Amino acid sequence: MSETAVAGEDVSILVVDDSSFNRLVLKRRLAELGYPNVTMAEDGVQGLAALERGHFDIMLLDLEMPNLDGIGVLEQLRAARGAAPPVIVISALTEMEKIVRCIELGAEDYLPKSFDPPLLRARLGAVLEKKRLRDLADARLAALEAELESARAAQLSLVPRDFAAAATGTLTVHAAMVPARQVGGDLYDCLRLDSRHMLFAVADVSGKGAPAGLTMARTLGLMRAAAKRLSAEGESPDPGAILAMANDDLAADNESQTFVTVVLGIIDGTTGEGRIAVAGHDIPLLVAPGAAPRLLTGLRRQPALGVMEGIGYGSDPFRVAAGEALFCYSDGVSEAEDDRGGFFGRDRLEAALAEAGAEPVALVETVLRAVTAFANGAPQADDITALALRYQG
Repeated sequence: MSETAVAGEDVSILVVDDSSFNRLVLKRRLAELGYPNVTMAEDGVQGLAALERGHFDIMLLDLEMPNLDGIGVLEQLRAARGAAPPVIVISALTEMEKIVRCIELGAEDYLPKSFDPPLLRARLGAVLEKKRLRDLADARLAALEAELESARAAQLSLVPRDFAAAATGTLTVHAAMVPARQVGGDLYDCLRLDSRHMLFAVADVSGKGAPAGLTMARTLGLMRAAAKRLSAEGESPDPGAILAMANDDLAADNESQTFVTVVLGIIDGTTGEGRIAVAGHDIPLLVAPGAAPRLLTGLRRQPALGVMEGIGYGSDPFRVAAGEALFCYSDGVSEAEDDRGGFFGRDRLEAALAEAGAEPVALVETVLRAVTAFANGAPQADDITALALRYQG
C-alpha cells in the first residue's frame, strides 16, 4: 500500500455537488487514490450543515448548484471566520472568472470536472500538505502562547499583590502592572522593611517581551537583595545606595545595552518623611484631596541603571503630608497612544488623579480606566504600571 493511501485513510473529505454522476465519479476516484472517508452533500446548504456537524480535512465544492452555489458557500464561510477546511473548487474550464472569485474568497485551488486521477491526486496532495503545515504552525503557535502565558503569570507573581502586608499603620499602598505583551519589562515593588519603613519602587526596562521580562525579574531581585543587605546593617537603607548596588550588577557585561529607569523611595510611616532616588524615570506626583496634583520637587535626575558601572547614586528628602498620596508611574501611562496617534500626556494624568481623590486603589484604577478610554481600542504600545501610597497621618 502506498504512503498516499495510508495517509488517505485518515483524511476526511466533504464533496458538495448537485450532480449525482459527479458525486459517484469523485467517490470512486477518491477511493482508488486511497481516500475512502468521503461524505456527500447535494448543494451548498447541505454542505454547510455537514460542516457544522463534523470535521473535514478538505472540501471539494462545485460552483454551479441550486439553493446555494459555491461562491455563496465561500462567502458564508468567510463571514463566519470559523475553522473551515481548505476548499478545492470543482468547475468547468469555461468558468474561469468565477474560479478567480472563489480564489479571492479563500479557495485553495480548482479541479476541472474531468476528474483526471493524476491531477486529482496532485491537487489533493498539495492542498493537504499545506493544511498539514498550517496545522503544525498553529500547534506550535498555541504552545508558544501557552508558554508565554505561563511566563506572564510567573512574572506577575513576582510583584507584590498583598498590599496589606506591605502597609504600616499609617501607610496604605496599591499598584497595578499591565504588560503590553504577554511578558513585559515594567515592575513595581512595595516592601515593608520594619515596623516603620516601607520601600516602594516603579521601574521600566528598555525594550519589550521576554528579554525585558528577564531583566525586570533580575532588577527586582537585585533591588530587594540590596535593600535587605543594607537593612541588616542597622539603619534604614538609603535608596541611592540600593540603586548603586543594583546598577553595578546590571551594567556588568551588558552587551545588549539594556537599561532600566527607576524611582525608588523609602518612607517612614510615623512621619510621612523619607528619601527617594530617581534614575532616568518620571518624577512622582503628590495628590491631595481638593487640590491639583503637583510634582515632587527638589529631586535630582540621575542616569538609568545598567548604563555604566561605578555610578554613585544619591537620594533626596521628600515628605507626604497627612491625607496626601504619592503617585509613581511608568511612561506607558503618559505616552499611551490613542487610535489617531495622540499621547495621553501629563495633563490628562493629572486630571484623572484630581478626579480620583487620594485613596491608593481609586488613584490607580481611575488612571488605568482613563488610559483605556483614551486609547479608544488602539493597541497598547508599552507596558503600563502605576503605584500609589497614602500617608494617613
